[in-house]
Amino acid sequence: MRTKENKFPEKRLSRRELLFQIGGLGLLGILDSDQVFASIAETQAPQVPQAAAGLSPEDDDFLQEMEKRSFQYFWEQASPQTGLIRDRCNVSKDDNSIVASIAATGFGLTALCIGEQREFIASSDARDRVLATLRFLWKKMPTHRGFFYHFADINTGERVWDSEVSSVDTAILLCGVLTCRRHFEEHSEISLLAYQIFNRVDWSWLSEDTSLLPHGWTPEFGFLPYRWDYYSEMMMIYLLGLGSLPHPLPAEAWNAWKRLRFEYDGIRYIGSFAPLFVHQYSQAWFDFRGKRDQYADYFENSILATDAHRHFCLELGKQFPDYSDDLWGISASDSQKGYVIWGGPPMIGPIDGTIVPSASAGSLPFMTQPVMRVLRNIKDRYGRAWSRYGFVNAFNPLKNWYDSDTIGIDAGISMLMAENVRTGFVWKTFMKNQEATRGMDRAGFKKYQP
Repeated sequence: MRTKENKFPEKRLSRRELLFQIGGLGLLGILDSDQVFASIAETQAPQVPQAAAGLSPEDDDFLQEMEKRSFQYFWEQASPQTGLIRDRCNVSKDDNSIVASIAATGFGLTALCIGEQREFIASSDARDRVLATLRFLWKKMPTHRGFFYHFADINTGERVWDSEVSSVDTAILLCGVLTCRRHFEEHSEISLLAYQIFNRVDWSWLSEDTSLLPHGWTPEFGFLPYRWDYYSEMMMIYLLGLGSLPHPLPAEAWNAWKRLRFEYDGIRYIGSFAPLFVHQYSQAWFDFRGKRDQYADYFENSILATDAHRHFCLELGKQFPDYSDDLWGISASDSQKGYVIWGGPPMIGPIDGTIVPSASAGSLPFMTQPVMRVLRNIKDRYGRAWSRYGFVNAFNPLKNWYDSDTIGIDAGISMLMAENVRTGFVWKTFMKNQEATRGMDRAGFKKYQP
């Protein structure tokens, strides 16, 4: 686990590895049912609360500024030669760390599309950076069966921290690659490189002996023991694999993972024993609005899960008085004691009153006005939480602690969801890819009126 004193350990655990270390998905023993968890329901969710209406001009101005600052992270914390983006950086001083995250790079590629669209940067500069990144990913970046290592040296692309070849982080990267393919579709080399990078990924290798895909693989030990067996951020992995033509997943893979139903404070939804980000990441690119498979409408489900999380934080306000209807949001983040996997319901981790801005920001399309109230309150009342790159990763007003770092994937989910709630740009652009629509079609998604 990374600490302030040791910023570059030999190995950093992924969010998923930390989740399994603190009890694992599906282990009911971690719950305190009297405090945070009502029941696992087997019935379909009740009527979904309405997503908030449109943004005011003031809200739009705020999100414009937040996106612009987040874009600066992805522009400045990248290697111009490789295009790889730092996993995190210190916002208060020059950060010369060499550790890049392949997932942050996926968010960053999408950020380049947003930045060019919103004229944060010249079109030629955006295209040049995308080209440099895709050329490096295709020609020089180490891969295994087309999948990428989770963490890499920002200057060379070589694996660091003995990290795994990661299925979910590769999926996030591919979402960024495909977004660039469609946004810069008039540029033939970008289109070709994106096509080559995507089609090199051998999804059939990942699923050769199982419909439940593994989290990753290492050259030392082979496949990791953990499987994507419960609803989580992994939907993008399955959908991209189903959308592949040269190496597709079997259609039954979509039905293999479990969809547990939870209830909290009368709100019923499909979820996991995991933080709020699991309801956000796939939906940054895949547009689930007005669609459902045989199990659920996942967009409406994320509205329910976000509302349950808000209620959960309000209940925690009895113990931690900083939590209120104007200040809520807990997800995997930094803390005074290092990186922590926490959230709920059900309660995960030693919650101590810490606020994670990306927890609410990543749910902007799901509960727009309640989230806007939180984000504007943080900026207005907690100035040390606002930085050159937007919000710091976390802060605790009860302890007067403010993080010194921005983390790429959290800046990324905040930026992409802000743009989606404003214009739907990422959804519209990404869903032009046949790989995305084919994946959803093979998973059985149909349009319907919620």
